[in-house]
Amino acid sequence: MTFLRELFQKNFSTLFTMFLLVAVPLLGSGSLLALLYERPTLLTNLGLGAAVGYFAVVAFTMAFALTPTTLVAIATGYYVGWAGLPGMVVAYALAAALGYELALRLDHGKLRGFLGHFPKAGAVVDELQQQSWSLIVLTRLSPVLPFALMTFVLAMVQVPRRRFLAASVVGMLPRSLFFFWLGTKASDVLALLHDPDEGTLSKVVLLGLVAASLFGLLFVFNRALQRVLRRSATGPAT
Repeated sequence: MTFLRELFQKNFSTLFTMFLLVAVPLLGSGSLLALLYERPTLLTNLGLGAAVGYFAVVAFTMAFALTPTTLVAIATGYYVGWAGLPGMVVAYALAAALGYELALRLDHGKLRGFLGHFPKAGAVVDELQQQSWSLIVLTRLSPVLPFALMTFVLAMVQVPRRRFLAASVVGMLPRSLFFFWLGTKASDVLALLHDPDEGTLSKVVLLGLVAASLFGLLFVFNRALQRVLRRSATGPAT
């Protein structure tokens, strides 16, 4: 209880921001659906300049949790097609970079400093930082882990910036390609945006991605914890 009380007292602004990064995408989904319902031709036949503007806008909205990445991938696949995939990848990278910088400026290292008062917790975070490539890829792989929230958390763990951006893009590709493909095949994008996991194939792929992410993360966390426990057990004898 003492740990939790101190955590909330000393990191309230950080934790409140994390809560918003979970809640805001729910509102963004509804807003996106309403906008496309009212203006169904909004994203059709985009020229080069309009396409660049579109990807810049979605990079910003994904970074600040205004639109979920899954819905953006589906909508882009439907309206722009495979020609929009490179722009989508660049938008993901830009969103990850913006979110990373936002987290650093909001947190100022407070959460990492707080964990320093709890040696084992801090040691586990240090281990996770050493395994950050696997941690980032597995985190990005799951379609149920909010993109902006995970960006915020990973930035507070202080994973290296370049590794963070590269692993984020690699981890996002499998699920993004799947949802992008769904968008290109959709006959009714609004129905698909409302229920992206309809259909047997969709459910199998989604469950596979979630399972791979979950079990992979459990393995990474368990390995980090075991290494910390081994060091603490052998420390006094060395």
